Amino acid sequence: MLITPGKLLAKIDSPEDLRKLDSSQLPQVCNELRQFIIDNVSVYGGHFGASLGVVELSVALHYVFNTPDDQLIWDVGHQAYGHKILTGRRDNFRSNRTYGGLSGFPKRKESIYDAFGVGHSSTSISAALGMAVASALEKNFSRQHIAIIGDGAMTAGMAFEGMNHAGATDSNLLIILNDNCMAIDPNVGALKEYLTDITTSQTYNKFRDEVWNMLGKMSNFGKSAQEIVSKVESVMKTAILRQSNLFESLGLRYFGPIDGNDISHLTEVLKDLKNIPGPKILHCLTVKGKGYGPAEKDQTKWHAPGVFDKITGEIQKKEYTTPQAPKYQDVFGLTILELAKKNPKIVGITPAMPSGSSLNLMMAAMPERAFDVGIAEQHAVTFSAGMATRGDIVFCNIYSTFMQRAYDQVIHDVCIQELPVIFCLDRAGLVGADGPTHHGVYDIAYMRCIPNMVVASPMNEQELRNMMYTGQGDAFQSGKNSLTIRYPRGSGVMPDWKKEFEEIKIGTGRKIKEGTELAILSFGPLGNFAKSACEELEKVGISVGLYDMRFAKPLDELLLHEICSRYNKIITLEDGCLQGGFGSAVLEFIADNGYSLTIKRLGIPDSIVEHGEPQELYHECGIDVLGIVGSIKNMLNSDIMSPALRF
Repeated sequence: MLITPGKLLAKIDSPEDLRKLDSSQLPQVCNELRQFIIDNVSVYGGHFGASLGVVELSVALHYVFNTPDDQLIWDVGHQAYGHKILTGRRDNFRSNRTYGGLSGFPKRKESIYDAFGVGHSSTSISAALGMAVASALEKNFSRQHIAIIGDGAMTAGMAFEGMNHAGATDSNLLIILNDNCMAIDPNVGALKEYLTDITTSQTYNKFRDEVWNMLGKMSNFGKSAQEIVSKVESVMKTAILRQSNLFESLGLRYFGPIDGNDISHLTEVLKDLKNIPGPKILHCLTVKGKGYGPAEKDQTKWHAPGVFDKITGEIQKKEYTTPQAPKYQDVFGLTILELAKKNPKIVGITPAMPSGSSLNLMMAAMPERAFDVGIAEQHAVTFSAGMATRGDIVFCNIYSTFMQRAYDQVIHDVCIQELPVIFCLDRAGLVGADGPTHHGVYDIAYMRCIPNMVVASPMNEQELRNMMYTGQGDAFQSGKNSLTIRYPRGSGVMPDWKKEFEEIKIGTGRKIKEGTELAILSFGPLGNFAKSACEELEKVGISVGLYDMRFAKPLDELLLHEICSRYNKIITLEDGCLQGGFGSAVLEFIADNGYSLTIKRLGIPDSIVEHGEPQELYHECGIDVLGIVGSIKNMLNSDIMSPALRF
């Protein structure tokens, strides 16, 4: 379906075209851009509310600043759709987040207007400051460097670190705080309360009126920028006499708050700020989902709603005639709540993903025992460790890709101290349209090498349930190990998943079926692909054994001895990186025990896997049913050593 842009937007192939327009035409550009986003996302899906909220900001930034020479860094990138459409990607925007199409996030190799690749929260200030310092070293003091960061991303320690450094420099840096009181879920913590105080304070409103009325009257700077700044600061001293300012205390000149959805005022403010040197922050108030009623009313639901009817606001859902398997995240959420009702020591922790992880179910039922700590993975892990020292049974739920940000805390604060924290890594493996910044493919390798860490992955929902039950049990909690349970995004395979709890002995796998010619050792949910592959091969007379190993560390050595004695050909299967992963663990066992056999590892190759539907990415990596069947046939029909390894 071809989405036709409005008459002004149709003529904007680059920001240069936008800057040719009269400022009086900008409201129409904003209306057309907002409608174009609504039209596209309703048909093709994608992130939604965040980009609608910054339509005016996207237009104003490209209108006022000389992009791409002036550098725009969008934090996370959920809100960058308008930016992409204005920078030459309008006609290809329908390919957004599809296999081989545009990335859902800014990406350096996609466009010269994407100054920095993003996807994880709170990197924009540090990146923009690095660019500003580099420009100064090049003696380029006119280039502008603008970081656009949300109030949710401001809760992360990295944002504070960037501001702390920026305030001690004279860098040409503008931080735009896009304050809509929302991340994916409503924001939490003291910073949210502080920003609320600023936006509702009569003192700050007085400051805003006096400063921006003064600046708004200036068509240009007749006097030097230093004199103008002196006037601004004079007003600040009288207006903020009774209230300190966090940003000012860090050495950043603070301006605002202003209406970030008022394109006329916004462009005038940005023009004035261009001429004020040094690090500064502009506080913009925006509405997430602006211009689309349902998205304004329920901002969490409309963060990334999928395909919907833009007229009625009805989000399309697949119709099923048979019972469907639940999402793994819901199995986690329902199971921790069930366990917590029986065990008062259980607590749940998540860094700003209560709905994404389904910990919101426990937060609603037991708010005193379930904690959203904001976008702060490092804090989440050490906070978990602190609670564990007092005997609490801690389930710390973090997306696999975000756990990378707390690696030191896992080692230093949890494992060295022998604390039995249970890490539930959601979105492990290939996550689909969010792409390489969100794939959770490294956790097996980086967790497996840590002493006092157990690494497990369920093949199905019942196994996830039982692994959680095992982790909270007295046998595990009385030991010195922590536990990583990794599971994928999306639905599982068992509609009837809620069985009686069964404790799993740590480090034990299970035999799914015996075979005679070759054995598949699977780790995690890809075992279901392996099961289907075995069924396909049975049809052509090939007998393959399948073993669900369940633990990458410790390995089930008794089961491995049995397998290595029975088979001379083995395939390992995982949805993590091949370097240092589950297959590497099996190779180490085979080498250490002197077995002579042929082994091939299937998993994520040593390359960046781009975005697309999960099945497309599984196929690309050769770990779907077709890829597994092909690898087995090649292995059985060939005596060539490569690409398999013989020991």
